[in-house]
Amino acid sequence: MLLAREFISYLSRQVVSRLTPKVIETTDEQAASAIIAGIIEEELAVEDRLNDEVRDLLGQYEDYMRQNEISYQEMFRRIKNTMITQRKVIRASGRDTGDAMKLSRDKVNDISHKIVTNIRKSRDFRLKKDPNDVRLEIVKHMTEFLTIEERVDKASRLKIRTQKREVPEGTEEWDLLHRRYYAEELKKLGIDLGRDNR
Repeated sequence: MLLAREFISYLSRQVVSRLTPKVIETTDEQAASAIIAGIIEEELAVEDRLNDEVRDLLGQYEDYMRQNEISYQEMFRRIKNTMITQRKVIRASGRDTGDAMKLSRDKVNDISHKIVTNIRKSRDFRLKKDPNDVRLEIVKHMTEFLTIEERVDKASRLKIRTQKREVPEGTEEWDLLHRRYYAEELKKLGIDLGRDNR
């Protein structure tokens, strides 16, 4: 998943905190945060499942690709792009679309539409503004926190690259270091993913 579940939970709490009570009313902020977190996680899981599907497909042609010197990365990219187009999936990764954040602007907009739709259906919420104004507020706050997250992620990656020895990305050691440095960088900003930050 592009974003850590802990960060998604934090982001959702912050969005609800910033929206209430001026933009929305809710009887249970914790439940509201959980609804938003669930929507974000599901939207990111769509692309994760697509990636798994492409990997499975390419696994069936490993020998053929090796014999014909076909690049795994290139084939992965081509097949994924084809599937995204066919299934009309909005690409989640901002890096794939040239956006500065991990999530593409299109994906943030798509998520904001789904959040507003769910808010309007839920009895636990009441919109105090026009639905599109609420959606734009959600986009604004999500973008703000995603920009912070991007800076934290870059700082974490830089710390790993400046180790005395090279630690290859994707290894267990890299993942452990990234999680540790990521949490440290967030704490410098006063964000502790392990506790509620309202």
